[in-house]
Amino acid sequence: MAVKIRLRRMGAKKTPFYRVVVADSRYPRDGRFIEEIGTYNPLTEPAEIKIDLEKANQWIANGAQPTDTVKALLKKAGAKD
Repeated sequence: MAVKIRLRRMGAKKTPFYRVVVADSRYPRDGRFIEEIGTYNPLTEPAEIKIDLEKANQWIANGAQPTDTVKALLKKAGAKD
């Protein structure tokens, strides 16, 4: 099972809001997921990023691969590489 940390799009048309989730890579973008570990709101100024870094680091240690976008968000949120 290839586990990914990725964004799940929420919100209405033209007003995106994202949840950072851990999901099996075979499931659709907005489909089933294992655990929600944070949120990302790009519409606020500055963009609001809330991620549970402890859970994210735990999932990465267990082999979950963050997507490029989530990797950038984790860096902004203060996660260590």
